[in-house]
Amino acid sequence: MDQLAPTEKYSPYRFFSAEQWSQFRADTPLTLTGDEIARLRSLNDPVDLEEVKRIYLSLSRLLSAHVEASQLLYRQRQAFFNAQDIVKTPFIIGIAGSVAVGKSTTARVLKELLARWPSSPKVDLITTDGFLLPNEILRRDNLMERKGFPESYDVGALLRFLSGIKSGQPNVRAPVYSHLTYDVIPGEFVTIDRPDILIFEGINVLQPGKLPKDGKIVPFLSDFFDFAIYIDADEKLIHQWYIQRFMRLRETAFRNPDSFFHRYSQLSQDAARAIAEGLWANINLKNLRENILPTRARADLILRKGANHLIEEVALRKL
Repeated sequence: MDQLAPTEKYSPYRFFSAEQWSQFRADTPLTLTGDEIARLRSLNDPVDLEEVKRIYLSLSRLLSAHVEASQLLYRQRQAFFNAQDIVKTPFIIGIAGSVAVGKSTTARVLKELLARWPSSPKVDLITTDGFLLPNEILRRDNLMERKGFPESYDVGALLRFLSGIKSGQPNVRAPVYSHLTYDVIPGEFVTIDRPDILIFEGINVLQPGKLPKDGKIVPFLSDFFDFAIYIDADEKLIHQWYIQRFMRLRETAFRNPDSFFHRYSQLSQDAARAIAEGLWANINLKNLRENILPTRARADLILRKGANHLIEEVALRKL
């Protein structure tokens, strides 16, 4: 039984075409310009104002309802315990999905839309890249070819960060990652100070991890999420987008002598494509099949993309 099949009567999701989903926008205003969308989207991602109108305004409205419900529950708990010392904690949105599927664009567009709600909430965005173990440690433990797999992250640091955020602590620090050097930047951090909403984006953020045999409480990253989104697409499409992005980067960012991948810009096009195919097959495809795709059904909302890299179907978990 495939519970993600729209025809499956036991599915926990409701399914909508992009056109159906767009109708739920209601009177949600478009607060972004075309130039801003161009700045927010990732390389080779065709998201434009029409896509924002079709998909993201309805999603913004849905998230607004969830945030309002969370705030109401907070006030009800204050009344229930007859206490004013209960700290209101940030609403955390997790965004998961494969490499090259468009997570970063979705995260950035949502951040801008949510921050422009009439209530002007404080919205921050963090990616899990900064929580990768430094390359020095990955090399020592023979994990460089497992970079991005669950074991390549500092899980303790991830849990401490999310626990601090969800506890309402001020000035919680997250490490910073450089895509230029392909490594964590030593001693550099970004500080998150009690936002109203935190968007937490990464390929494995819905990964449950191993369950303890003795019943002890072992938190997963998703335990801290109030809403989880999975960006989905057919495996063949993601493969195609990954190769296209790699070849585009070969002509742009990889040409920087300081780039970790600079050597690939010196190769012929055929040789570079062969490298990209190897990286996809030996690292990213394995990670997708073993760790990322199995978490899809844990999401509250699944945005499925078609061949044009635009969302064609939305699956929303039933209440």
